[in-house]
Amino acid sequence: MKKHAPHIGFISLGCPKALVDSEQILTRLRSEGYAISPDYQQADLVIVNTCGFIDAAVEESLDAIGEAIQENGKVIVTGCLGIREAEIRARHPQVLQVTGANALETVMLAVHKHLPAIHDPFLDLIPPQGVKLTPAHYAYLKISEGCNHRCSFCIIPSLRGNLSSRPLNEIMQEAEILVNSGVKELLVISQDTSAYGLDLKYAESIWRGQSRQSRFYELAKALSELNIWIRLHYVYPYPHVDEIISLMAEGNILPYLDIPFQHANPRLLKLMQRPAASENTLARIHNWRNQCPDLILRSTFIVGFPGETDAEFEQLLTFLTHAQLDRVGCFKYSPIQGAAANQLPDPIPEAIKQQRWERLMQHQAEISAARLQCRVGRIETVLIDEVVEEGAVARSIADAPDIDGQVFIDDATHLEVGEWVQVEIEEADEHDLWAHLV
Repeated sequence: MKKHAPHIGFISLGCPKALVDSEQILTRLRSEGYAISPDYQQADLVIVNTCGFIDAAVEESLDAIGEAIQENGKVIVTGCLGIREAEIRARHPQVLQVTGANALETVMLAVHKHLPAIHDPFLDLIPPQGVKLTPAHYAYLKISEGCNHRCSFCIIPSLRGNLSSRPLNEIMQEAEILVNSGVKELLVISQDTSAYGLDLKYAESIWRGQSRQSRFYELAKALSELNIWIRLHYVYPYPHVDEIISLMAEGNILPYLDIPFQHANPRLLKLMQRPAASENTLARIHNWRNQCPDLILRSTFIVGFPGETDAEFEQLLTFLTHAQLDRVGCFKYSPIQGAAANQLPDPIPEAIKQQRWERLMQHQAEISAARLQCRVGRIETVLIDEVVEEGAVARSIADAPDIDGQVFIDDATHLEVGEWVQVEIEEADEHDLWAHLV
């Protein structure tokens, strides 16, 4: 009788970069014959991939570890919170092992120690693209690990190290495998996508018979040759990003940039140790839109940073008015253990943080609603994410999964997930669109 394959439960928390780490671990587990359990009861062991970026994420991770211990008892912890092993073990001394982020080999050694695999060639078979936690029609493509910036509110470099880029040919091989498996959209992620290749000194590698530099523009151009949607996340507004806009204007990659501006006031940006100043940013945005009028810009901001004055907050609102960003997220500043900003004077009271957050979100909602309203009557290509009883739920070129809006198409139950279709936009609010097929 064939032995029971060891089952592993898996909890993945945090950002898309952590999600890619989870996918790599799951792929390795499946390739070695482990089965993935959908619940605690069937699992022989549970892995929790944690997030340690902000206090709320730390608490969520610690709660998830506690639940896994209570429900299963055998738990391995990995991810960004792993750098704070003493804190994890103080709350949950029963955990079997703790590793940091991007620690595939260490995680596997822990699994081998506590739950040895049963080697069976039939169990080793996995799909070529590996195990994915996203739907079959889109996937995240991580191009580098770590970050060279030392933003005062952030501890990512201490969690994930300095910038470490993957060679271009390795990235493109993974991208081709994903496309061949049916992926219609690749979401390019890293901590600093526009810095890609800097640490490699832009070394050359061969893909499709051509020598190509491991450089941001060269990677974007190579990805455009796959003839699917390519969406760029976490891009800093460096001057060399200007080169990418031509690829967007020509329709080679999606006219979409996710740029974490964080603020608009030069003094605060300096305190945050951010790499760009707002006065240059506005000029750059205007130049980009002159080249590519359909460009979609998403960003995130922090309100209530230590020392932020009323006038500086008003400057941020003015920046939003002039920048006319399409999508905006906002965070109320909160101290993070180990962050340099914790030492800054003049903390902002929580009530003022909340008030500023509400004002910014309302201000941006009006901008987003007006920009979406301009798309009513246009014919656009959308990608189907879901088919429900009322019709289909899709995304346009302006919409990244989970963080942006959706396009609702009535009476379109005959469509299939992963299909591109053309629609005419009928209605809009500050987040979503409604459309019909054309």
